[in-house]
Amino acid sequence: MGIETEYGVLAPGDPSANPMVLSGQVVNAYAQPLGALAGRARWDYEDEAPLRDARGYQLDRASADPAALTDEDDPTLANVILTNGARLYVDHAHPEYSSPEVTSPRAAVRWDKAGERIMALAVEAIARTPEATPVNLYKNNTDGKGASYGTHENYLMSRATPFADIVRHLVPFFVSRQVVAGAGRVGIGTESERPGYQLTQRADFFEVEVGLETTLKRPIVNTRDEPHALADKYRRLHVIIGDANLCEVASLLKMGTTSLVLAMVEDRAITRDLSVEHPVATLRAVSHDPTLQTLVTLRDGTRLTAVQLQWAYFEQASAYVGTRFGADVDVDTAEVLTRWESVLTRLETDPMQCAAELDWVAKLALLQGFREREGLSWDAPRLSLIDLQYSDVRPEKGLFHRLVARGRVERLIEHSAVASAVTDPPEDTRAYFRGRCLAKYGREVAAASWDSVIFDLPGRQSLQRVPMLEPLRGGRDAVGDLIDGCATASELMLALGAR
Repeated sequence: MGIETEYGVLAPGDPSANPMVLSGQVVNAYAQPLGALAGRARWDYEDEAPLRDARGYQLDRASADPAALTDEDDPTLANVILTNGARLYVDHAHPEYSSPEVTSPRAAVRWDKAGERIMALAVEAIARTPEATPVNLYKNNTDGKGASYGTHENYLMSRATPFADIVRHLVPFFVSRQVVAGAGRVGIGTESERPGYQLTQRADFFEVEVGLETTLKRPIVNTRDEPHALADKYRRLHVIIGDANLCEVASLLKMGTTSLVLAMVEDRAITRDLSVEHPVATLRAVSHDPTLQTLVTLRDGTRLTAVQLQWAYFEQASAYVGTRFGADVDVDTAEVLTRWESVLTRLETDPMQCAAELDWVAKLALLQGFREREGLSWDAPRLSLIDLQYSDVRPEKGLFHRLVARGRVERLIEHSAVASAVTDPPEDTRAYFRGRCLAKYGREVAAASWDSVIFDLPGRQSLQRVPMLEPLRGGRDAVGDLIDGCATASELMLALGAR
């Protein structure tokens, strides 16, 4: 699994500043001190296919929205591969951090937090550069004026799982998941045209139940079929409906509960059809009600709240884990189930009890306190500024960071673990091989992608590609000693050929 996040970008005092230029400045500001490790290797687009649809066809390139053509190399845009296995680049006029592949929700949170730190370091570097335009970055999903940008999740799944099963079980899960994973937002509607507060930053921008697009006619379930792995064995489920979480518990639950539901879908272990009537309208209605009392109508006529719908998934997940693993359940799954149950219990009685764990509640608590002190209604401009400042990546400015400093937010990942994840890759996926090769043989890495590393070796007339189509191969146990023992990439290639 992994998380991709596009960050909001702003030049203080200059609303007309070009966001593409600002985003490139952010990427280059972080990459420049890395020197050869970041300056030479380009991103390899050869195996990307953003127009292939999981429903069995490929969208015609001529009719596709240009924003969907993510497989086209644009040398004018900053694009860096990092030693922690991640990708840092300009996407849709935003700086984006795409985390390396990991195998647990906690690891997903850790390397996502590393992305926040990388963005903060870029802002600091820009501030120290006299000729650079000052830039602020925000880990959020909308500018409040009609634009939305994504936080996408990716999950490796079995290709054998029928896509129709994924859609049927995920739509109601995503409609209700926002009570746990929403980041909170001031304003109702795509342009915040109505005053109020809602659970998520993304719900108002979704228009259809299923589809290929990510920037127009956004679907609850995205059908992009670009596995970045063995295509006959795996699919990569590309989830575009999530918010950018800052609270670590919320992020853990977002990734962990979704992984559990997908495991049940793969094993055909979901016994109750929870399909929702009018899912897009219901998605928005749930988001617009922070009291959590809005009723969701299922296709069988049942009416229940989004929290109760989450309970239905939790109960099936708990039974599934108990049957499949019994007392041998792994610690990550056990933690997700325990925290999921705890959060749902408190959301049902008093959502404000979750202010230390869930972003939408933490932000609402801040806003309510300010509203009461100042006597403000929801259309007060200062509330929108607080919303924005909550997501500021600068530790000294971001309101989320102030909550952390005051001990009002629960942390899961130690600061030292985040710091090491800024430079070091996960050790149990192919990201380890990618990251270590960049760190040790950076001058000889011509290009890389999620599923390959390409070397330009002295004395070789052609580039040398090392394919990595199995995401769980290439970890430290498999190649750590090999990389440690090879002083050059040439030696590494000889050693790999001898295997």
